Amino acid sequence: MNFSLPMDSYLKKAQKHHFFFTFGKVSEVVGLLIKVEGLDVFIGEICKIKLNDQGKFALTEVVGFVKKTVLLMPLGELSGIKPGCLVYPSGKPLTVEVSEQLLGHTLDGLGKIIDGSAIDHDDLVSYPVQQNSPDPFKRKPIHEILPTGIRAIDGLLTVGEGQRLGIFAGSGVGKSTLLGMIAKYCAADVIVIGLIGERGR
Repeated sequence: MNFSLPMDSYLKKAQKHHFFFTFGKVSEVVGLLIKVEGLDVFIGEICKIKLNDQGKFALTEVVGFVKKTVLLMPLGELSGIKPGCLVYPSGKPLTVEVSEQLLGHTLDGLGKIIDGSAIDHDDLVSYPVQQNSPDPFKRKPIHEILPTGIRAIDGLLTVGEGQRLGIFAGSGVGKSTLLGMIAKYCAADVIVIGLIGERGR
């Protein structure tokens, strides 16, 4: 009988959980700012606010301090937060878990799958959302053409691999349509589309 254990898998799961907790308490909510007393945290750290006894939590991010009062910004709804709610620090900044399994899925703003499908979480690797900007002098020169599949662009406004491209126009004139055409017809292995401020699309 084989009693060997997949220790790497167990260690990876254990690192995601805390075995003792420190906490603070909500003292005030002003607009979108949540004031908390009793926390020792850093700017950008993720904290969880316990909303009730059913184990529901609200995710927040540390955005500032006033003396020893910590200022949090919610990453979701404020409903359910009241004075005295317990606040638990995570000890780490906002991270997303990624792998090739995410290809073809729809994610929310926190990198969570929202299309109802399931993936193997053991293969996911965590990356912090906040990263230093790459050194502009170490960027690779743009030499290769990126075919977009749009003849007017390819013939007159040729795009290069690695280039940044802006599409600016008034509302209702086809920016999203053009973006969709480029995503559909361009010669790329992976296409990532982010809908930011798109009013629920």
